[in-house]
Amino acid sequence: MSRSPFPLLASAAIVLFALSAPAAHAALSAGLAANDLEAMTSVELRERIAHGATTVIVPIGGTEQNGAHMVLGKHNVRAHVLADRIAGALGNAIVAPTIAYVPEGSIHPPAAHMKYAGTISVPDAVFEALLEATARSFKQHGFKDVVFLGDHGGYQSDLTQVKDKLNREWAKDPACRAHAPLEYYRITQTAYVAALKAHGVSDAEMGSHAGLADTALALAVDPALVREDKLAGPYPAGVTGNPKRATAELGELGTKLVVETTVAAIRRETQAPR
Repeated sequence: MSRSPFPLLASAAIVLFALSAPAAHAALSAGLAANDLEAMTSVELRERIAHGATTVIVPIGGTEQNGAHMVLGKHNVRAHVLADRIAGALGNAIVAPTIAYVPEGSIHPPAAHMKYAGTISVPDAVFEALLEATARSFKQHGFKDVVFLGDHGGYQSDLTQVKDKLNREWAKDPACRAHAPLEYYRITQTAYVAALKAHGVSDAEMGSHAGLADTALALAVDPALVREDKLAGPYPAGVTGNPKRATAELGELGTKLVVETTVAAIRRETQAPR
């Protein structure tokens, strides 16, 4: 079972996992799952790749304000936990460290979430260069498929641009391909919304940021991300929607859709002819 990678939320216990590759064993720090690259030695990772774990998932989050009731690292935790679940379902995937520094708007003058304490923003060009270098690193180590999964809506077009650029660069050497299945994010804006409405959630409650839909997803992946004593409001600027009735059960409607839809998308893309 995946555990939150968020350091402040992880326990201090150390657990031992048996990895699927022959004779590969690792003492995993609390907060890391068996498929997490950070939990492996270099030799263990090399063996995993040699035994068929040739897909690497790059979870991309973001550090931004989420009102008084949800922590700044919400996207980072959610992206990593869901990536772990997706990797487990795929069976041949490794999960890279989560990218937490993403475009969040102008720093000076501050725009969007940058108006609120704790948000971190980087220029699009810097973000895209980071993704490119990350993918090239994994190609160098023998991965055949690099999958970018973005938990935030603001940089989805960046993921597509980077994916297309890398695939043009690698066209003469298609042993490795880049992927950016946008279904991962889109499903939270479509089928998840429909599922919430079927459970009596209104558009006004759902909101577009830190409302019920967003908060329920956070509760589903790690309840410690949410200050439940703040759910009843008042809601400061920067929150759209009403998270008061958010529950982990409602959030699981979304996490299940995200995992199932993304697994299908990754399998479809990685199994396509090269």
